[in-house]
Amino acid sequence: MARVLTTVEQLAAEVPRPLILDVRPAEQFAAGHIPGAVHLDLWGVSLIDTSEAPLRAFMWMIGHLFSLRGITPEQAVVVYEQDSGMRAARAFWLLEYLGHPNVSVLDGGFVAWVRGGQAATTEAMAPVPSAWHGAADPAKLATWQQVYDQLGRPEAVIVDTRSDEEYFGEAVRARRGGAIPGAVHLEWKQNLGADGRYKPEPDLRAMYAAAGVTPDREVLTYCQGGYRAAHTYLALRLLGFPKVRTYTGSWKEWGDREDLPIERTSRPRTVESTG
Repeated sequence: MARVLTTVEQLAAEVPRPLILDVRPAEQFAAGHIPGAVHLDLWGVSLIDTSEAPLRAFMWMIGHLFSLRGITPEQAVVVYEQDSGMRAARAFWLLEYLGHPNVSVLDGGFVAWVRGGQAATTEAMAPVPSAWHGAADPAKLATWQQVYDQLGRPEAVIVDTRSDEEYFGEAVRARRGGAIPGAVHLEWKQNLGADGRYKPEPDLRAMYAAAGVTPDREVLTYCQGGYRAAHTYLALRLLGFPKVRTYTGSWKEWGDREDLPIERTSRPRTVESTG
């Protein structure tokens, strides 16, 4: 099985050279990037209707963008951003969903690359387009209907990766505020250490197990538009979870649809000590 995370040392020594995909904003890429990297900023490109037709059209568009960057299944792909962030995780998930067999994220991103003493460049290379659009793997994605069908089932767990403000309905970013009923709340940032890398696997495993997120259950991740959900998807793939899906429509789709149930949870009260 292909690795999920690549270290700076592994990428620097990789032979043959993988296709390196920089998903940072264009101005960061222009200021300096890993030599040979091609640029693709997918930020803000989200799907808010996971019905069959719009889902198929959206993923065709994403596959087309990847093909314009020269991606093929024969060449490994390493995705990076500034650190091990949600942009890289989103591209990782999209490539896995489209069936790419060998994609990973550079752990620590560009910051780790530079700190590791590796060279950067401002020279941009023109990618050679390919004909690959991918073939969707439905086991990697959850639609609103599939999430709905799993509500209350003990063999499945839904993970809300948003901020506290979003989860508790204080920050409303759809027609309604709140959460998907029964969802476990673990903000995506908890996957990372202070150095911008993913936490060690034992720490991640313990954190998820404490919340009831275990490998024997099917896990469905969501956020607002699929980026933070992809980050937790990657963390669970790192841990070897066999059944993980990202609900790519996420809260924007669920919260806008008044026919779907929501849950509003109050923040736990903080007890102030006296004396």
